[in-house]
Amino acid sequence: MKTYKLFSALVFFAAMQTATSQIQGDLSPALAVSKAPDKKFEITDCFNPKYYPESPKMFQWIPGTEYYTLLEDNSLNVYNGKNKAKASFVVTNKTDFVSLFSEFIKANPTAVYKDAKVSFVPMFKWLTAYNRASDKNSVLTMPAYFQVKNNIFMFVLTIDGDKVGRYIAHYETLPENVDAQEISESQSAHVIEGLPYKNSGLNLSWVSDNNIYVLNNERKDVKITSDGGKGIVYGQSVHRNEFGINKGLFWANDGSKLAFYRMDEHRVTDYPLFSITERPAKPSTIKYPMAGDSSHTVTIGVYNMTSGKTTYLNTVGPYDQYLTNVTWSPDGNSIYVAIVNREQNEMSLNQYSANDGTLMKTLFTQKHPKYVEPQNGPLFVPNSTTDFIWQSNLEGFNHLYLYSKGLLTKITKGNWEVSDVLGFDNSGQYVIVNTTRSNDPLLDKEDPTSRCPMAISWKNPKYNPVILFTGSTLNGTHSLMGNLGNGLIASMFSNVHTPKMLFSLDIATYIKEWNDRKLIVTRPQTLFVSKNPIEEFDVNEPKIDKLNNNGINLYTRTFFPPHFDVNKKYPVVVYLYGGPHAQMVTNSWLGGGNLWMHFMAQKGYIVFTVDNRGSSHRGFDFENATHRQLGTIEMEDQLFALGYLKDLKYVDSSRIGVHGWSFGGFMTTSLMTRHAGAYKVGVAGGPVIDWSLYEIMYTERYMDKPSENPEGYKTNNLLNYAQNLKGRLLMIHGADDDVVVWQHSLKFVQQSVGAMNSNLDYYVYPGHKHNVIGPDRAHLYKKISQYFFDYL
Repeated sequence: MKTYKLFSALVFFAAMQTATSQIQGDLSPALAVSKAPDKKFEITDCFNPKYYPESPKMFQWIPGTEYYTLLEDNSLNVYNGKNKAKASFVVTNKTDFVSLFSEFIKANPTAVYKDAKVSFVPMFKWLTAYNRASDKNSVLTMPAYFQVKNNIFMFVLTIDGDKVGRYIAHYETLPENVDAQEISESQSAHVIEGLPYKNSGLNLSWVSDNNIYVLNNERKDVKITSDGGKGIVYGQSVHRNEFGINKGLFWANDGSKLAFYRMDEHRVTDYPLFSITERPAKPSTIKYPMAGDSSHTVTIGVYNMTSGKTTYLNTVGPYDQYLTNVTWSPDGNSIYVAIVNREQNEMSLNQYSANDGTLMKTLFTQKHPKYVEPQNGPLFVPNSTTDFIWQSNLEGFNHLYLYSKGLLTKITKGNWEVSDVLGFDNSGQYVIVNTTRSNDPLLDKEDPTSRCPMAISWKNPKYNPVILFTGSTLNGTHSLMGNLGNGLIASMFSNVHTPKMLFSLDIATYIKEWNDRKLIVTRPQTLFVSKNPIEEFDVNEPKIDKLNNNGINLYTRTFFPPHFDVNKKYPVVVYLYGGPHAQMVTNSWLGGGNLWMHFMAQKGYIVFTVDNRGSSHRGFDFENATHRQLGTIEMEDQLFALGYLKDLKYVDSSRIGVHGWSFGGFMTTSLMTRHAGAYKVGVAGGPVIDWSLYEIMYTERYMDKPSENPEGYKTNNLLNYAQNLKGRLLMIHGADDDVVVWQHSLKFVQQSVGAMNSNLDYYVYPGHKHNVIGPDRAHLYKKISQYFFDYL
């Protein structure tokens, strides 16, 4: 028998505000006692929101105040974030808001929005509150906007002593079926008295008919581009959403200018999709740049709201370079762009004039023999238009650096990563971040399954970071929401034991207590607690552990069947993803898994996951180990974990299956063919089969061009192994998939037929893209489950 090092995660459970804890561990699963031992999941239960952790409804900070809002019993209530005290007033409730809105519409019977209706309190987006006069007893005005269909309205709440006022005004009507793609608050304006709100401080832009529109200073719609369409794309996310890009419109802080992407796709090959809803079926085309082929060309325009003129940044370079991480300077006079070459091994951070588009300077260049991948633009430090914080993982882990006077100085360090940056505290001395570090102040080490929020002194990196949520009961996954201008922070928290909790913390007071080495009395305020949504079901808590593969820790998650008996033999379903930018195993609710895993466990299967090399939040070397050989190193780790499973006395080593989607579908097919017979059954969804058929931006980062790495593409091309398939493999694809195009799995079917290999089964979801969503998702998982029931 092989020897494996297995470390049990020390996972703590306790009710908040108590000191009680339990340590879960060693080789046997942690078993939970069910309140209703006969309650079983149906497949539809796995997708019923009733069994998801409840979230606080419409939680938001109101900027400029210490208040936050929660929707409770159809009333939008106001609380103080420092002491959780409920305000004497409510923003509105369902009855009042519906009445107020109806009265407003009736008062404007000929307006374009006359048919707008609401039957509930809509989602408000709060803007910065302000006082109408300088004295402390002046009227507090709290503005917000909300959208009803294609209309945007303003809602204004005023507090004048005991008097509460509520006002609604129409702001803008967008074209039908168009959402405002970029709504932001101008820092140079406030909502003023009267209707309409002529100077609301709300910047608004959208894309319609492939062109960009803005609402100008005179509250008129202005079309700022005219040649959109037929291969020209404006104001959209570019470069296939790589490099952290998720939008294409960018307002300057003061609202004076709008930067936008322009993408020319004329060089990119058309790719056909087919609709079967019409008779006969009709083709449509998308632009899909495959690895090694011609790419698109991106430029950045800047529209000046005052002059009405557009200037383009002079981003001279190869047509297929990547323009990433677009960031405005605080004064709105310049724009920073991280330019990455197509080879993706060099990045230059350039500063351009927002007034005439000229290149002002290149601040620095970063290179790596494998790849660089900037995900975040500069974060300017308070009261500076030149100094900023930069994130980079090129020294091993994603850390913070201060750029000042032409130099980058490291702020954070250690074998852990900064996973998110929220911003600066109200003193400006600390930057608030989320990390993969342990929340134990005595342990300066990583905890990659959890997220630990910290306050970092960016001016004095030698100071120890302030851990904002410390203690075993708060060890888990924190997701941060800041009201940093008032020294407050909120965290949505969960761990393996805790479905969902919401905390707030007065970080200014907390940091002072921490630095003064006094007893910390400032504790997080518990704002919301979700009940356990599956407490009525007969389930065990998933277990997080880690394996050690030649000195490399691989984190695992296991769902065990109810009433687990170590003296019995159980089949195993290995669920995997395995690719970059993903982490499956986390110290969060269900361990990062889902209810289908509980469903399968109740059917008598162990469901197991391991995060192999190539996955996220383990450092740059862990991620880029797969460079030029996507699939090979990942399989080594998966097969190591398979060996561990087969050596467990309670595992039926002849009945182990594997399932994954997208990169996980590629991994499933790889394991079933390149290591034929290792797994008995596989289900591969939306799989990449041949990397030369996948998109340029992703593929060339990890594999280089096909002409530069022919052996890597050949080795990991699964068409070369179709004849090896043993056991049963179900391959599933969405017929309208525009991410991993249908051609991948169809070519694999063709290759299997040619090889006379009949072990492949195939299923298609017409009308679905890369993921099967909506009501059909329950059918998908019924199909997947039945395949394992039939053949594993």
